[in-house]
Formats: sequence, C-alpha cells, structure tokens
Amino acid sequence: MFRKENIWKSVLFVFFFGFSLYGCMMPKKLTDIKTKQVGVTLCLPDERIDESSFRDMENFTPVVNEDTITVNIDGHDMLIMKAVRDEETGEMVATQELQAAVVTAKFRNVAERHGKIDLEFQLRVPKELTDAGWQLRFYPDMFIMEDSLRLEEVIVTGENYRKAQLKGYQQYNKFLSRIISDTTKFIDIRNLEIFLQRNIPQIYRFKTDSSYVSDVVFASCLGVTEKEAVSHYTNKFAKAMNNRRKAMRKKMYAKYVKAPIRTEHIRLDTVVRTLDGDFIYNYVETIETRKGLRKVDIFLTGEIYEQDKLMYTVPKSGPLTFYISSISTFADMSPRYLTKVIERQAEANAAWNIDFKVGKSDIDLSLGENASQIDNIKANLRHLLKNEVFDLDSITIAAFASPEGSVAANKKLSEQRSKATAEYFNRFVKQLQDSVKNEAGMSIMVGDDFEESEMASAYSVNEIKFMTSASGENWNYLTALVEESEMLSETEKEIYLKSLDIKNQDQREAQFKSLPMYRKMKEHLYPKLRKVQFNFFLHRKGMIKDTIHTTVLDTTYMKGLKMLTERDYEGALELLGPYQDYNTAIAYVSLDRNVSAMGILEKLEHTAPVNYMLAILNSRAGRDKDAVQYYLTSCKQDGSYVHRGNLDPEISALIKKYNLNAQPEDDFDFPF
Repeated sequence: MFRKENIWKSVLFVFFFGFSLYGCMMPKKLTDIKTKQVGVTLCLPDERIDESSFRDMENFTPVVNEDTITVNIDGHDMLIMKAVRDEETGEMVATQELQAAVVTAKFRNVAERHGKIDLEFQLRVPKELTDAGWQLRFYPDMFIMEDSLRLEEVIVTGENYRKAQLKGYQQYNKFLSRIISDTTKFIDIRNLEIFLQRNIPQIYRFKTDSSYVSDVVFASCLGVTEKEAVSHYTNKFAKAMNNRRKAMRKKMYAKYVKAPIRTEHIRLDTVVRTLDGDFIYNYVETIETRKGLRKVDIFLTGEIYEQDKLMYTVPKSGPLTFYISSISTFADMSPRYLTKVIERQAEANAAWNIDFKVGKSDIDLSLGENASQIDNIKANLRHLLKNEVFDLDSITIAAFASPEGSVAANKKLSEQRSKATAEYFNRFVKQLQDSVKNEAGMSIMVGDDFEESEMASAYSVNEIKFMTSASGENWNYLTALVEESEMLSETEKEIYLKSLDIKNQDQREAQFKSLPMYRKMKEHLYPKLRKVQFNFFLHRKGMIKDTIHTTVLDTTYMKGLKMLTERDYEGALELLGPYQDYNTAIAYVSLDRNVSAMGILEKLEHTAPVNYMLAILNSRAGRDKDAVQYYLTSCKQDGSYVHRGNLDPEISALIKKYNLNAQPEDDFDFPF
C-alpha cells in the first residue's frame, strides 16, 4: 500500500518531469529548425487537363477525348498517341504516366482569358515546422510589373495553440461577467425602503405607483433630495470597483487574449491536429490583366508564434514565376488604309445678316449689329486667304430684300446691295493683299555677301473675283421665320400660309398690309430678310486634275486594334466588329465568343496564325482530332508555334495528352 504523500510525490514528479522534458524538447526543435534554416516551399500543383474550362459557351457539344487519334497532314494519315521513346529500340511506345501531386518547377505559363488570370500555387509546409503549440503565419507577396501586393495570409494553427487562444477568450469573458451593468445593484434597496417607510411614508406609498415624484417634492418632505438619499444607501466601494473593471477592459483583453483569433484578410486558418506529414495548401489568386503584363512573381515569407511570442522567422522562399500569355498577342498590327477621293474644287458657304435701311443699299456700320457681323466676315476672309491647302478663287455675294415695295423694285434693290457689299469687301481683300506684298522679301547678310530670300507669304495673292447675285424678295426665309415664330398665333400662321396661294407677290404683300399681324411681321421678321449670303469657291493648291484617289490611315480600325492590344476586348470588338477580319476574330476568341470567331476564321486563308486559332477553338470544343491537325499544320507553316503551344492551355493540354512535340521527325516530316 502506498501512502497518500507518496502518491502525490509521484504525481508531482511526473508532472514536473514531463514539463521539463517538453521544455527541453521545444528549444531543441527550434534549434534544429534555425540551424537547418527550414523553410516553406512554393510549388506548382499538378497541371491536369480541365476540359470543362475549354468548352465553348455558345453551341459546341462536349466530346469524349481519346488517347490515340489519327490526323491527316498533307494527304498522309498519321497516328498521334500519348507515347514515349523506348531507350533500347528508339520506337515510340504508348504509355500512361502517373502524374505527381506536386510539381517542383519554379515557373509556369498561364493564359489570360477575358481579362483575367488565375494564378494557382501550393504552400508546402514541412512537418518539422508544425507543432501543436505553434501558429504558422505565411505571407505571399505578389510582384506585378512595378507594383507589389501582399496577398491574404495563410495561418496554420496547432491544436494546443488554439486551445490556449480559446482559454484566453474564456478568461476574458469571465472577467467581463464580473462587470455589473445595472447600477441599481449597488443600492441597498432594503435599508432605503425602511428609511422611506419610517420617515417619509407618503413617498413610500409611491413604491407601487408609477406616478412621477419630482426632486422638489421629495426634498420638501424631509429636507433631503432623492439623489442624496440614493447616494447614502449606495455601496460606493462596490461601484468604484465595478468602474475600475470597466476601465481595465482593454488591459485585461491584452492580458488574457495574447493571440486573437483572426477572421478577416486571411485565406485560410486551419487547426492541425496531427504531426505525421507535410501540410499542403492550394492557393488560387485571380488578378485582372493590365497593359504590358508579361509575368508575375510570387514570394513567400512566414513566422512561427507561440502565443504572442515570435519564435522563428521563416526564410524567404525563392520566386515562383508565372509567364502570362494572351490571345491579343496574335493581333495583326499591319496598318489598314482607306481609299479617299479628293476633289480639286471646294466650296464654303456662309450667311450673315447685314442690315440695310429700307430702300437703301449703303453699308452702315452703325446700323444694328452690322459692325460685329462685318468683323466676322473679315475674319472668315483672312482665314480663307491664309489657308495652306486651298486658294480662294472667287466669291459670290447674293443679297435679299424684304417684301415692302414692288417685286421689280426689290429685285433692283437686292442687286444694288450685293454690288455694294462686293465693292466693300473687294477693297478689304486688296488692302490685305497689298500689306502682304509689302512685307514679302528681305535681305540677310552672310559674311561679306548679301543673300536675297523671298519671304513666303502667309496669304494668297492671286486675283479674287467678286460676283453678285440679285435674289430679290426672300419669301422662303420669311415662311421659315413665320413657322418658328412664338409671337404669332397658330391662327395667324394659318392665315399667312394660306396667303402663299396668291402667286402674284405684289398682290400677296398688299393683302398682308390689311391684316392685324402685318405690323408684328414688319417690325420683327422683315429686318431678318435683308441678309447677305457668301459663297466661297476654292481649289487645292498645286492640284491640276479635277479628282485624285489616295489612301489614308483607317483611324477607327487602328483605334480598335490599339484597344485589342491593350486588352480592352469589348471596346475593340465594338470598333472592329464591322470589318469581320482576322483581328475581329481575335477579339471574339479573347471574349470566348467561339462560334463567331470560328465563322470568320474558316473563311480566311489558312495561314499559320489562322490555323493556330482554329486549333484553340476546336480544343475548346473538345474536338481533339481537328485541334491537333490544325496545330500541327500551323507548326509546319511556322516552327515558332511549336514553342507557342506550351503557353496556351488549350494547346498545351493536347501536347501533354498526345506528347505531340516529342514525336519522331520521320513520322511528321516537320522541322522540329
């Protein structure tokens, strides 16, 4: 029989021995880790063929793939299989290999599709880094062009570490449970009621009454206020202790919860219960493409914590590099041109309102807005005279009159006005040309000699013809003014329009004078009829033929092509859609609109890039035989597609499945 004290000694010995043993084991484990610089491996997951991701989303029907297919190249049937070369015989032997779960390569070619890229990699944590009392925190960092971005963390928590976390929360919650939120708990209600019952029975009677008793009424009964009475029977020490606990909440949280359980901005937080092997986590990050993106590097750093204490910094991993391939790189960057017909002759028309007094043809700058209108005409003439493309040949001036007076008189008046206007601006043009001639030519001294140089005139100095036209009464414009007028009623407008049936314009005008609306028309509409219209006739400088045909860059097409290369596929398709050419098909392929792309490509000449695109589309549709045939044909046309095939998942899947690029040269007669 053991005595009780011996039993307790044994228990204490086992406890302290076990604790000491664990304490000795932990430093040794850490020492080994630090000595060996144990780190985490960034690696690539097994790259299996995911046929579903290549299915056309429109009308293609999934097809079951075969491991052996027959294709026809240049009229010869060839057997394509998943095969390896026999080292002894040199023959290709069909085989089926088991793929490893982890790929140790440090780079992978990934395809951008529809403006997005999926980066898939694995975190492989060796068992040496896992421990029940530790938490591992891993930080993937992505470097994309000039930018760097820390991705969401991965946390691997030991079982004992998590228990300690939960225990900390339990202790903190226990502390919070001691905080009293109801302040009436600190009042000695029993003694307060006895006090009221003995000394203020009329107040005590309100115990079961909901009536409000003011502090004044309460104080008038005994000379003390309600607050004073409550304060007297309040346990001030207990209340102070409670307030102290409230103030200590943050401090106690930090004391008990040394390592809070995180729920945000992490990709994974998992509890590891066994230490039998490595921990592997598949990490997938989807990013949006950007202009000029060619590759993405990912590094990994990490830390080991024991509660809130940093135990070990995991060495930075080597880079895992993803090379980005895009269908947009297949775009044909050749410029596209349009044929444009250029006419030698050109015409520019403009109309200005130059006011004339009734029955007069003289130009009066002080009348109405004549000054500003004439300044505009002069500015327009200056622009035409200094035009670098056209020479001004002639100007036709047509003047109009309002209906007052006879038609014959107004015809003559409009002729006088057009001539007066032509003479006025002819003088202006000659003065302008004379000033240019006076400035033309200058002498420059160079050493001992003078060099004469003619100063290129900024203005045309050819003879400009002014021609006049007497247009008479401007009834068409008057009709337009009446229809748009807001001062005339609908009835008045109908009367005017009906009067147009009178063919004799003098009789029509005579009838107007008897109408009540005539005064409004004469004051507000008639002045606008006395306008002058200029027609400018020009010809292209140095051009003899009446027309020439030339080519100009198709700016709309080139803008769409630029959008395509910058991977703005929707914008590119909007501009390239009407052309229905190779680049239009590239935009469709980039947007996974495979049927539309197929319809365009099949009509084009089957060049190497066209055949390669058809290989991609058939692979997406699950038509392996057609896809392989198009791919091999493109490789024969252009050997660079042998290497390009590894960059596109639709083609690389075929290459791996049928070991395409490892076939003997004799079988394919290809240059690779």
